[in-house]
Amino acid sequence: IKGALVTSTQRYLNYELGRGNKEGVRRIFSASVTIQIGIALITVVLAETVGLGIMCNYVQCPEERWGMALLTYHISVVTTCVNIIMSPYSAIVIAHEKMSFYAYISIFEAALKLGLIFALTILDYDKLIMYALFMMATTMFVVVANYVYCRRKFDVCEYKFLWDKTLYKQLIGFSGWSLFGQVANLGAVQGAALLLNNFFGITMNATQGIADIVQKTVYQFVQNFQVAFNPQIVKLYASGEKGQFIGLIKRTSKYSYLLLFVITLPIFVCCDEVLGVWLKAVPYKAEIFCRLTIIFLLIDALQGPLWMSVQATGKIKTYQITMSCIILTSVPVSYAALSLGTPAETVLWSRVAINIAAAIVRIGFINRLYGFPIMEYLREVVLPCVIITLGAYGTTIILPEMESWTKIASTTGVTLLSNAVLILTVGLDGKERGMLRDFIKKSKFFS
Repeated sequence: IKGALVTSTQRYLNYELGRGNKEGVRRIFSASVTIQIGIALITVVLAETVGLGIMCNYVQCPEERWGMALLTYHISVVTTCVNIIMSPYSAIVIAHEKMSFYAYISIFEAALKLGLIFALTILDYDKLIMYALFMMATTMFVVVANYVYCRRKFDVCEYKFLWDKTLYKQLIGFSGWSLFGQVANLGAVQGAALLLNNFFGITMNATQGIADIVQKTVYQFVQNFQVAFNPQIVKLYASGEKGQFIGLIKRTSKYSYLLLFVITLPIFVCCDEVLGVWLKAVPYKAEIFCRLTIIFLLIDALQGPLWMSVQATGKIKTYQITMSCIILTSVPVSYAALSLGTPAETVLWSRVAINIAAAIVRIGFINRLYGFPIMEYLREVVLPCVIITLGAYGTTIILPEMESWTKIASTTGVTLLSNAVLILTVGLDGKERGMLRDFIKKSKFFS
């Protein structure tokens, strides 16, 4: 929900910033805060009625833990609503491209979470409740930090209630359709969790939980990378610079995939060893769940800038309906497959297959929307990524069997070297290699 709201608000803020309309930025910010308060209230009502009904009737949980599970649920609702209300402040930081603050707050947030998790080992109280409270406290800290920073740095962040039916209709329409798409993603993820819970019990949810942690950890790198480019994508569209707009989309798509691939290839190859080192007891089928999650994320990394380009145009209604229907298809497909007795990983396989289908439809859609060059994209982005993937993965096959730490270290070294060579020779064109050489020459590290 927060992702949809931040992206929607950021889109309109960047559009007005691109036009140099400061008063427009101020009005959009205030209207966005009002809308987010309304959405937070709706979220509370739905979470404490419909959501609570699903929790009580469809989720399997040991009877003696029901009280703590429900309390954790209520704490999570509060945390979510705080995040929703404060999303315009996150959007204004990104819209003004204050990436240093964004980076510092992200690093501190991660460090705080790590410290709080360590605290669980020494506190003598229910671990589940303490975990939920710690996550809420971390969220509160991030919210306060964003609020204080925005109020001090941006004079447009002074909230004033205003009534402009046209503006509210525009913002709610865009936010609503963005939220519709995010709800579809949420439905696909949580639908898979409910299916695994009902067909295989909480043990398989633990396996999925490990894969989810891997997903959130590694994909954060790509998300932070793409956040830096998203404002420029919107501004270039707003200023009518179509050539630079499409060029930035292609480069960001390629770089996002390659960044994630470099990070995840050692994990993919050494999944058993990494899980064995990380966990005392590795859940059943955690290895295949993690590998399928990585494949899903790599496909997703390519599509992030494509999705942002649609947001830049503002014409998202048909797009969101189409993509949401495709994404949600994974739930009935998985249900049908599991009903026939297929293994648990079928849920992940269906999500991967449908994500590929979504990518194909998405490329066709943006081609019709603003003339996106499909063949150029396939030749300049997809083909180099496929060659690098096959080449770098191929180098790991020749590695002999080794002990856990030795294999992890050796695989990491080999994949970094092979990726560096392949990216320089295949992944970058002449202009990009020239830019890289200039950057290295100007770097203080080499001066």
